[in-house]
Amino acid sequence: MNLHLYLAYCLAVGILVLIPGPVVTLVVANSLSHGSRSGLLAGVGASIGNAILLAGTAVGLIAFFAWLSEVFDVVRWAGALYLIWLGVKAWRSHGGSAPSLTSLGAPSGRAVFVQGFLVAITNPKAIVFYIAFLPQFIDAHRPAGPQLLEMIGTMIVMGLISDSTYALLAGRIRGWLAVPARRRLQSRISGSLLIGVGCGLLLARQSR
Repeated sequence: MNLHLYLAYCLAVGILVLIPGPVVTLVVANSLSHGSRSGLLAGVGASIGNAILLAGTAVGLIAFFAWLSEVFDVVRWAGALYLIWLGVKAWRSHGGSAPSLTSLGAPSGRAVFVQGFLVAITNPKAIVFYIAFLPQFIDAHRPAGPQLLEMIGTMIVMGLISDSTYALLAGRIRGWLAVPARRRLQSRISGSLLIGVGCGLLLARQSR
């Protein structure tokens, strides 16, 4: 994989994995209610689910590029615009309090792991996001397969590190993250980061 593209990819993934989504919400909720161990198990389950989704997306993208290589740039433009749209949507959201699991009692480790796996693998928006995001960093002059495998491995590792960090922090600062006002601010920061990534990708396209 092109080193400059890979470093840009790592930077973008580093930003994106910190943006709260369904998996982070589940990880934080479990950590707030039952401690960091529950959040960590949910994160591991989610990582396996995401790995399956990413692998399926990669297979589809490889076939797509082989079939419609002439519209490769169109796909990447559409993906950048989609990231901006997600950012605007997140910025305008009202946040809300984190889900509470205290009334359900402490779940078993297996149950929490399955929760994380199901949340990740049943999220159709993730597939659309991966299709929009991954092509931005593929070198069209090199085989797509090895590049996608490298990107998938990188994203899974960075995502697991991020989820684990959320779990450990949430276990320590339980009440602080549940304040609605802070979650609204969190949504606006997340949205701004997504918009920035999308705009940066569009500017990169124009400079070529």
